[in-house]
Amino acid sequence: MSSNTVFKARHAMGRRVVGQALVAHDGFSARYDLNRLQGVFSRPAHKLVGQSYVNRVLVLDTAKGGVATAWMLHEMRSRHMAPVAIVFNTVNTILAQGAALGDVTMLAGFDGDITAQIAHGAMVEIDPEAMTIRLLDADEIESTAELAPGTQRVHGPARSASA
Repeated sequence: MSSNTVFKARHAMGRRVVGQALVAHDGFSARYDLNRLQGVFSRPAHKLVGQSYVNRVLVLDTAKGGVATAWMLHEMRSRHMAPVAIVFNTVNTILAQGAALGDVTMLAGFDGDITAQIAHGAMVEIDPEAMTIRLLDADEIESTAELAPGTQRVHGPARSASA
């Protein structure tokens, strides 16, 4: 897949971001799946257990949980320990509210299983205005040194000294 690979969502909010994808066909609950102090997935049965979600683009199957998610995402953002974006096959209104309150970019609702379409560790660009997630080529990752206005580089491979 190349930078021409773009997936269109039915729901989107937040700011445009570029980041590294953390992908699993699993659910997401800010309350039960995360150690919010260490910044890692902590539920032993979760497919991403032990991996850091901080400043990553989470690409997951579905949102789980209740009202605690909203304040948890907000609290995580206030401590600079939040994912930069969350991408779901399906989402609930509570997590959408939590993403808005926590200033976490979110996309949801794709024609196919988005967790099967994005490779774990891939660099992606999320554009909520266009309602898209786009895979970046290696040469584009370097070019994000000078991002378009409104785009934030959040995580990814270190740039070379010559960049």
